[in-house]
Amino acid sequence: MKCPFCGNADTQVVDSRTSEEGDAIRRRRQCSSCGKRFTTYERAELFLPAIVKKDGSRVEFSRDKLRGSLMLALRKRPVRAEAIDDAISSIEEKLLVSAAREVDTKFLGELVMQQLKQLDTVAYIRFASVYKSFEDLQSFSEEIAHLTAPAESTGNTSKTKARPPAKKGA
Repeated sequence: MKCPFCGNADTQVVDSRTSEEGDAIRRRRQCSSCGKRFTTYERAELFLPAIVKKDGSRVEFSRDKLRGSLMLALRKRPVRAEAIDDAISSIEEKLLVSAAREVDTKFLGELVMQQLKQLDTVAYIRFASVYKSFEDLQSFSEEIAHLTAPAESTGNTSKTKARPPAKKGA
């Protein structure tokens, strides 16, 4: 593995562990030349469905593009990188389970909104405002009312979940 900092081909694995979901191996590496550390992920190569855009064009699913969308919505929010990786993995898993050769952006957008709703409600509203094309304050108010209604009825007033619940056996 080449060092992303100096380009040296000689790097060593310092630490290796599986992700919480068990679908990837996270490796911490150190360059023998410059000494800098970086992280790599190893995943099985699976074929995800093509994404059909609103204009009918088709594009390959891009984990990086999905990450960028989530990061934009989660900008300056207290959400761990591992939680974001888990959300991306969950979305990919749902796409794989669908067994579809292609899915439309609406389906993908709904999957993203489900994950953001669990991670951080502010990020959810940010994403929903663009995804659902909110054009006025009323649209925001209705979405917020819809979002907070279940929390108020259960007495749960927490709007942000910086850390998802711990998984058993972890």
